[in-house]
Amino acid sequence: MEHETTRRFVDDVWDHSVLRTIEAYIQIPNKSPAFDREWEAHGHMERAITLLANWCRAEAIAGAELRIERLPGRTPLLFLDVPGESDDCVLLYGHYDKQPEFTGWREGLGPWTPVREGDRLYGRGGADDGYSTFAAVTALRALAAQHARHARCVLLIEGCEESGSFDLPYYLDALAERVGRPSLVVCLDSGCGNYEQLWGTTSLRGLVAGDLYVELLREGVHSGVGSGIVASSFRVLRQLLSRLEDERTGAILPEEFHVQIPRDRLREAEELAGIVDEEIVRTLPLLPGVQPVSQDTLELILNRTWRPALSITGAAGLPPLESAGNVLRPLTAVKVSLRIPPTCDATGASARLKQILEADPPYGAHVRFESEHEAAGWSAPATAPWLRDAIGRASREFFGRDAAYMGEGGTIPFMAMLGERFPQAQFLITGVLGPESNAHGPNEFLHVPTAKRLTGAVAHIIADHFEHQTE
Repeated sequence: MEHETTRRFVDDVWDHSVLRTIEAYIQIPNKSPAFDREWEAHGHMERAITLLANWCRAEAIAGAELRIERLPGRTPLLFLDVPGESDDCVLLYGHYDKQPEFTGWREGLGPWTPVREGDRLYGRGGADDGYSTFAAVTALRALAAQHARHARCVLLIEGCEESGSFDLPYYLDALAERVGRPSLVVCLDSGCGNYEQLWGTTSLRGLVAGDLYVELLREGVHSGVGSGIVASSFRVLRQLLSRLEDERTGAILPEEFHVQIPRDRLREAEELAGIVDEEIVRTLPLLPGVQPVSQDTLELILNRTWRPALSITGAAGLPPLESAGNVLRPLTAVKVSLRIPPTCDATGASARLKQILEADPPYGAHVRFESEHEAAGWSAPATAPWLRDAIGRASREFFGRDAAYMGEGGTIPFMAMLGERFPQAQFLITGVLGPESNAHGPNEFLHVPTAKRLTGAVAHIIADHFEHQTE
């Protein structure tokens, strides 16, 4: 393939077809099932997948089979099978479900309002991960436009990723024969350290999450009557969380949640520190005067990628400030989100977390931890020389710089599933979630030039895959 021809083709499709369709997609509030229990009745998920499927049909690839797969009670899945010139298979992956709205969007922006400002297209789900369908199909069309040879390509776009992909294993089982055994997996749901290189993700942290409830009273009582006699549910909650986390440093205390960081991942982190340096902090929306937990960039990278970390992402039992009376409350509950290292056993970690939080409750408080979900992390197998060469070449052709690699602090459950099912496969995990793109938070945006370059790079890597397989 000739990269300048690919670039012109990709730019044309994005400018005249993709961008207006992504804008329409952003307007659909198709929140993932964990955030919209009535997703099926509301119909937003159906609207979103229909929009994607109709666009794919309009941009038809000769001989391709497109289906919306449906299993009872599960979010539908978009399945595209593109024939190739070998029986080998390239599996491309993305998702179309979205995180909830969140608060704090800048004036003029909103989660369901697409706004284009320069290189940025703002709105929920454009970058995480609605763009993936358009990038993958455009890459495959670019191959066809140059009559480039490639293996059979299968595209899976799921609707449950932001909820932990609990629907996906059922589809993988149902579609096992049609998917086959891919030798290359391309996942488009990850991040990038900057917008100037092609980035490969080499590891993903796992996640265990659930709701922690602490109760001591049947009903609230006047704080002047009850305080000093019965413990505050909030104070008991603090004690329980201190079993898990050192509140001074953020270090997770139980050794079961830690792993030995592989030597090659340490080297990789050192190289990444040399690339991003202070950018890893500067791109976060810190308030004036706020400092990171460490001044050592390498430590920050390892904290985010290979060390466990606790976040409290929600709370119950706490009234709004304007209606908070002088009452000793009967209940405090929080949503616990514990990121675990890529190779930590998620099932064991979830069981251990419940044990730590529920054991021997202070003052006989009624404590329960209800596990919400667990997701295994993932560490990539060694990248084959042909793939590393192909990624490097594609990065230089479309970005003008060598490729770079990093671990990610988030979770893509699909990768752990595929790693178990296809241990011999090679992986390119990449994406457009770079500095300030703020997936899951306010002001999420898609960096359009990066999405275009990534589209062209993926096309060339798929072509290189075929050449390697037929050598």
